[in-house]
Amino acid sequence: MINMIGIGPFITIPLLLTALGGPQAMLGWLVALVIVICDGMVWSELGAAMPGPGGSFGYLREAFGRERFGRLMAFLFVWQFILSGPLEIASGYIGFSQYLGYIWHGLSPKALFAVAACVGVVNIVLLYRRITSIAKITVSLWVGTLATTAAVIATGAANFDRSIAFDFPPGAFDFSLGFLLGLGAAARVGIYDYLGYYDICYIGDEVDRPGHVIPRSILISTIAVALIYIGVNLSIIGVVPWRTFVPADQHPESSFIVSIFMERIYGPGVATVFTLMILWTAFGSVFALLLGYSRIPYAAAKDGYFFKAFARVHPTKDFPHVSVVVLGVISILACLFSLGVVIDALIATRIVVQFIGQVVGVMRLRRTRPDMPRPYRIWLYPVPAFVALAGWLFVFFTTDVRVIGFGVGILALGVGAFLIWSRRVRQWPFAEPVSV
Repeated sequence: MINMIGIGPFITIPLLLTALGGPQAMLGWLVALVIVICDGMVWSELGAAMPGPGGSFGYLREAFGRERFGRLMAFLFVWQFILSGPLEIASGYIGFSQYLGYIWHGLSPKALFAVAACVGVVNIVLLYRRITSIAKITVSLWVGTLATTAAVIATGAANFDRSIAFDFPPGAFDFSLGFLLGLGAAARVGIYDYLGYYDICYIGDEVDRPGHVIPRSILISTIAVALIYIGVNLSIIGVVPWRTFVPADQHPESSFIVSIFMERIYGPGVATVFTLMILWTAFGSVFALLLGYSRIPYAAAKDGYFFKAFARVHPTKDFPHVSVVVLGVISILACLFSLGVVIDALIATRIVVQFIGQVVGVMRLRRTRPDMPRPYRIWLYPVPAFVALAGWLFVFFTTDVRVIGFGVGILALGVGAFLIWSRRVRQWPFAEPVSV
């Protein structure tokens, strides 16, 4: 839940409502909820059956064959993750710089990037230490996240106005191609808000009774965060008229909409203090993300499924410093793009290998390894798997064609990198034949 909440609800509401031009965009958020619940069942079956470290890395490897196509799928997962992970972190940096604009007026685009870059550098520096000291920092940052979220919901509940919240524009629900594309855009924003529902799977080997705990963790976290997001979203649009910040690119105040929300109720003084709390929350989010995500390329490289350099640990502080620095630097560079582009590219890049790959993988394992112990089985299988697959395809193909091209291009480069790397280390498909 730390990674699921983070800065998400404070920066995505204007993007969500812009996708369909009004409160009807909440439909996209509900579509996202259906997708992640069904996809969460896929993660639950895989995580309960194979509770090892690395999550998707291990699932894809086993589902497609450990020494053949599974090597390619595991490599491609880490390959795309080195981009998609930093894109997610970059969204937090961008959100931080946007909210700083409420306190520090008149920031130019170059200044906003400089702020985001400075936050990224500080993040790397703070993580350049032993894990024992990091634990204390993480807890203190999470307390700020809880307090900030609770304050928004409580304030919104006390000042909610139905006529403002449900002020639908004419033709809000008219079905058309434009409506479908907008619904897909809103669903991508919603999925971004939910990202992290599967995080327990990355540390499955450290979970007690994984067959029981992992499925419940995913389900409970998703439902709890959905309720929190409902509270936050309705709180904002029930106080601040959506037409004052939609479309987002034409209203600068949409960059710090929650600060505007607090200003309307309590005045600029309280809004400034609350903005500082959001900045605290934003940093807590990116800190937790870079901490966890840097371990994924490290684990893959350590097992021989990715470039050896990522397996290096700091000689004195004992942490994967190469992985931290590489992901940290890419995160900073990604801040050159707008928040909307970052979110679209993040989702599109992950869908093909990780999300669709796992849906196909769970079906393949059902067929090829029917005797595998499965403490948890997908309810009403295969319906949720097909719903998740259809949902991911819908979200992917309603994305801007340039972003789709970017995602496919990244995977094509990954295949090329895999072949070059496999040839160098003499692994499949270039492994030397075994003599009999």
